[in-house]
Amino acid sequence: MPLVTASRAKFDGIPIGELSRQTDVNIETIRYYEKVRMMRPPPRTEGGRRVYGTAEIRLLAFIRRGRELGFGLEEIRALLALGAPGRASCADVREIAAHHLDAIRSKIADLRKLERLLAKTIAQCSGNKVPDCPVLDILDVRGS
Repeated sequence: MPLVTASRAKFDGIPIGELSRQTDVNIETIRYYEKVRMMRPPPRTEGGRRVYGTAEIRLLAFIRRGRELGFGLEEIRALLALGAPGRASCADVREIAAHHLDAIRSKIADLRKLERLLAKTIAQCSGNKVPDCPVLDILDVRGS
């Protein structure tokens, strides 16, 4: 990519700190996304500072929202690839989202089982000083 001069960068882009503030994505996370190629390396000023534009703001917002919804980086990468002009396939996007929904439902079921086990164990706990505590018993690896 061509270098952006310091005077042009002032008008054509924003520095990484401002990108971080506008997207609510940590600076180190932005650099990580560049490193793992979720984002293209940005143009730099003659002084070597990264400069970003509206495309990067939208991309980071998309990635952040995907992460908030629990999508992994590879899933987000696949969704981004499918969203490129001429590649959009709602069926492919639906398949990724449906697979993710299945994983979420499985985690919810596991959490409900854990909730019942822990609630049952807590109910068995008298709260008195006794040598055997049901809560500690289920956590003790020797008790398994």
